[in-house]
Amino acid sequence: MLESGKTILDKANKQKYAVGAFNVSNLEILQAAVDAAAELKSPIIIQTSESAIKYAGMQNLVSLARNQAAAVKIPIALHLDHGKDMETIRNAISSGYTSVMIDASDEEFEKNIALTKKVAEIAHKKGVSVEGELGTLGGKEDYVSGKVQFTEPDSAKEFVEKTGIDCLAVAIGTSHGAYKFKSSQKLDIKRLEKIKKLVKMPLALHGASGVYKNAVHSAEKYGANLKGAKGNSDTEIRAAIKAGINKVNTDTDLRIAFTAALRRQLHEHPEIFDPREILKPAKEGIKQMVIRRIRIFGSQNKA
Repeated sequence: MLESGKTILDKANKQKYAVGAFNVSNLEILQAAVDAAAELKSPIIIQTSESAIKYAGMQNLVSLARNQAAAVKIPIALHLDHGKDMETIRNAISSGYTSVMIDASDEEFEKNIALTKKVAEIAHKKGVSVEGELGTLGGKEDYVSGKVQFTEPDSAKEFVEKTGIDCLAVAIGTSHGAYKFKSSQKLDIKRLEKIKKLVKMPLALHGASGVYKNAVHSAEKYGANLKGAKGNSDTEIRAAIKAGINKVNTDTDLRIAFTAALRRQLHEHPEIFDPREILKPAKEGIKQMVIRRIRIFGSQNKA
């Protein structure tokens, strides 16, 4: 059975670790992520973007998530990532998602509050937790893009109090996509500490993929063009978790792991035409990436 995102994140907040929120869009990615979490006895958040819903269908994704949750003994939440369309958010709430994000971060402060509060009121009546966002990240991924605007601590406190959300996504220097930074950039950990001290609630970090060099090089070896790809170091992510982050989004890392393994399989075995054999190494690549991320987040054995 799927669990509330609030239940999972409140425990992480209390015990000071982070839960991985992994974006999925098909069966292979979902199975790989859940298998990894089950192996490490870790809670996990499975999340879908609006573009993933358009690709796979909301009911299909809900059914897949429910089936996976029923097959393992770990807490799993199904979360709508970066919900911008109100109809999609309402459908997610009524269709079986246990957590939704309303992303009105590109709106003026008061409008962001009003929209986020409205979603919280609707969702909470159904027992669905809500994530809001204040501040904006750079980069681009799926339907999400924007210019960097760091989260102001005092505004974060007001935002949380007026909206009634269960989790706050903050902007402290991360960026969406594989091309996060043109030069060296550090996360604003002091800003994060101030926000945490004021709101005392679960905080989410978006755009937090590591974009690991070994995965990038593996993909490039077999034809991928990822020149300039750069992510956040494990050290930075651990520091952010220590300072109060309890939910860490990961999407780009899964895409790169999938692409690297898929390209290698097709290159080394041109005789294969069975989709299952083609996708098997890609699935394993994602599983190993999720295992790596969970160990960084400190959520193993927290199920």
